[in-house]
Amino acid sequence: MTAETLEPRPIPVLRRDDRGLPFIGQVLEYAKDPVGLYRRHWERYGPVAPFRTLNTNAAMLLGPDACGEALQNKDKAFANQPAWSQLVGPFFHRGLMLIDFDEHLGHRRIMQEAFVRPRLETYTRRLHPAIEHGMTAWETGKEFPAYWRLKQLTLDIAADLFMGGARDTSQAEMDRVNKAFIACVQAAAGIIRANVPGTRWGRAYRGRKVLESFLRHYLPAKRANQTDDIFSVLCHIETDDGDRFTDDDVVNHMVFLMMAAHDTSTITTATMLQYLGQHPAWQERCRTEAEALGPAPSAAELEGLVSLDLVMREALRLRAPVPVLVRHTVKDTVVQGVRIPADTSVALGIQFTHLMADYWTNPEEFDPGRFSPERREDKSHRFAWEPFGGGVHKCIGMHFAGLEVKAIMHRLLRGYHWRVDPGYVPPMDNHSLPFPKDGLPITLIRN
Repeated sequence: MTAETLEPRPIPVLRRDDRGLPFIGQVLEYAKDPVGLYRRHWERYGPVAPFRTLNTNAAMLLGPDACGEALQNKDKAFANQPAWSQLVGPFFHRGLMLIDFDEHLGHRRIMQEAFVRPRLETYTRRLHPAIEHGMTAWETGKEFPAYWRLKQLTLDIAADLFMGGARDTSQAEMDRVNKAFIACVQAAAGIIRANVPGTRWGRAYRGRKVLESFLRHYLPAKRANQTDDIFSVLCHIETDDGDRFTDDDVVNHMVFLMMAAHDTSTITTATMLQYLGQHPAWQERCRTEAEALGPAPSAAELEGLVSLDLVMREALRLRAPVPVLVRHTVKDTVVQGVRIPADTSVALGIQFTHLMADYWTNPEEFDPGRFSPERREDKSHRFAWEPFGGGVHKCIGMHFAGLEVKAIMHRLLRGYHWRVDPGYVPPMDNHSLPFPKDGLPITLIRN
């Protein structure tokens, strides 16, 4: 054996040979069919693929091994802030998802106090009257756009649980807040990344001003009096070392939390409505469990809705509310044997992993039983199912989100039944967080 044969093989560097259209790269291809783009890249490149977006060379990580390396981030090469800032940074500035490393750990340690078990139980008690009030004007017996009704409902819930009701705020003002959140989220698909009127980013800059003004109006009262809404909790919580949030911290975290709470919950609940409407046997199974509880179940009772939990997990798999996570390399790193240079934008294709036949039986089919104790297909790989992300940036409000979604579905199941054409496939808008462009038309019939 010669010395030459003992030399280590060079590590291949991320390829740059798939550039897409001039300047915009593969943005339109992603918006049209993200899963199709994932599959083509997987077949051609494997777990680390080149991706071109808005004149920027990026990397796309596919499959649970590659995504898992980035989520674990053992060498601290991947950062959130520079990645998300390119998409929505000015509008969710210094939210928990947009800070990194030691600073993120410090903020997360404080915020975790807002999501401890006793507070989750308090939030759950407030969920039920907020949901009941939000559904009072829902139509029955005729088709209506369920997605947009749910979006208004989850915003109303956020106004109550996060803001303490914002009782001196008119419906017109809450509509302005909702539109502001939509503008900030849709900024992710902006081509012109500047405060230019008529563009997505221009609308998002105006939206951020609306949100800041709205929150700062209430801030002095929340500082002065401690109540059990999340806004007040963020104003008053502190660690054993006495660390607390500043006013700016509270506002920044509230903007991000309210967006994350009502957008992702809306997508998940709408997905469950669709699939339960297409699978009446599962709808009846979930209804039987819901009817066994009273009108305002506790957190533990909601968590005990076994069938509904299986359906929720399957909905999160089939249509992840955040289908792709983004990171930015702050130094050279190696993922699955491929070197990714420093200063590279990286997209983690979470949704693609959820649909890989290597880990899921008939992955395109609605099959909640795959999460049952007997099957647990989500355990086929540590990172096979990651709708809430993973690592230190895993969603801090995931347990609250599950309680909110189940509380909404519990009331719908007890009060109504519905059918959706088995062949219906919602036309999805994938420019930012995915939502049905037709509003998911559904007809509710009272039980």
